[in-house]
Amino acid sequence: MEPEGEPEGPAMANLAQTAAMKLSQMSERSKQLGTAMQNPDRQRRIILVIVCVALLLDNMLYMVIVPIIPDYLAELQIEAEHARPVQHYNFTNGTVPKVTKGNFDLQIGVLFASKAILQLLINPISGTLIDRIGYDIPLFIGLNVMFLSTLTFAFAENYATLFLARSMQGFGSAFADTAGIALIADTYTEERERSRALGIALAFISFGSLVAPPFGGILYQFAGKRVPFLVLAVICLIDGIMCLAVLKPFSNKERANMPVGTPIYKLMFDPYIAVVAGALTTCNIPLAFLEPTIANWMEDTMNASEWEIGMTWFPAFFPHVLGVYLTVKLAEKYPHLQWFYGAIGMVFIGASSCTVPACKNFGQLMIPLCGICFGIALVDTALLPTLGFLVDVRHVSVYGSVYAIADISYCVAYAMGPIVAGQIVHNLGFVQLNLGMGLANVLYAPALILLRKVSQMKPSFSARDMLLEDGPTGLYNTIKMEDREKRRKGLCTTIDENGVETFAQRSYSEEESSGGEYA
Repeated sequence: MEPEGEPEGPAMANLAQTAAMKLSQMSERSKQLGTAMQNPDRQRRIILVIVCVALLLDNMLYMVIVPIIPDYLAELQIEAEHARPVQHYNFTNGTVPKVTKGNFDLQIGVLFASKAILQLLINPISGTLIDRIGYDIPLFIGLNVMFLSTLTFAFAENYATLFLARSMQGFGSAFADTAGIALIADTYTEERERSRALGIALAFISFGSLVAPPFGGILYQFAGKRVPFLVLAVICLIDGIMCLAVLKPFSNKERANMPVGTPIYKLMFDPYIAVVAGALTTCNIPLAFLEPTIANWMEDTMNASEWEIGMTWFPAFFPHVLGVYLTVKLAEKYPHLQWFYGAIGMVFIGASSCTVPACKNFGQLMIPLCGICFGIALVDTALLPTLGFLVDVRHVSVYGSVYAIADISYCVAYAMGPIVAGQIVHNLGFVQLNLGMGLANVLYAPALILLRKVSQMKPSFSARDMLLEDGPTGLYNTIKMEDREKRRKGLCTTIDENGVETFAQRSYSEEESSGGEYA
């Protein structure tokens, strides 16, 4: 027995040596990954991915219920009817339990609108909080609430639980969407890069909105109600883990001595921001009002099948992405014409909306819907970076509140859509609804001329100082702000041998001290 056991010692030593080498290699790779994560360009791309996935999830969850909820609510109501005592029904005259269509439509409308309504109410709070504590914690909170909302959707067994899940989604979106867009604006400070990054984010929003109905409908039909929501919950969980690992929202970052953002009510009274917010609301009204009404109109006028209704919006994704790409490229060459791209987009939306009622079949209807989405891409891609620039040159470079205003603009349209659109169609007709929406967009387009001189604006440091009324308690660009103030005062910093920071007088040209940061 002894000779057979002799090789065990060297074998164990070799095994231990191999394990040590593997651990050493893993440690080295972890260090390399950590070093790569510290690379500013790579970190910015990862942040963009995290935000884009969050926006994709929010819009998929918003639209995935379109083919699921009507059928699911009908099943719930039929089950409730069957659970009642039989004597409540009069079978002698042929009356059978059935769902009241008016009540059913109202339930669906309220359920769809609840997300936008709660998001509308929470956005002023979330925008202010983001300005105070930074972008990472609100983004992480939003992802967690959206994860819980998605699980609640998956296991909901009655209307009240569905309503709770939808409202929770609105709460999470108010934090995740606003913090995500503001984080992109803060991370990409150069105007061309900012336009490109926001364009990518808008493409993810569009893809989520347009791919979600077929995604939800197919999985609902072949795998059941829970599967679409569970898939989205898993993606949301992965995105939350990435946010925790990359942004480290709960690390002990120094948040004192940071610039405080301009209060949201002051931003709302800025005439340029008000014009942009009005354009964002007006351009999204056709989409928000058509989504809850076009299915019934297609059934009544062209006898459209379920798959045709479900696929109506999907082709519009491609012109939307084309509009984003076109606007980003044009903005790189002619950045002073951002207002013009937005105005052209509103004219596109108006003309396309007016032609919707003239369509006679499914194929014809795709054309104006593609025109609406193309126009929305032009408006959003041109005006969202403009909001960031307006804050840079007229206020403090903290973006939570201004993008909360943008989110409020969207929510106004989508909160009214499911409730108001049906009433307009019932009282005035589908044709009048579309003509009114088209006319509103065409008439609002000239208002964007007021933004034509925005690109020529220069930051006023005296105005910035006046806006810092509450002392510096704000966001990530603190070091830039402090350095900018030192440069403006002609000071430079040095570190002595004891590690103490000292200030020395230094001379700067007027051009370097005033305009360099924003050129």
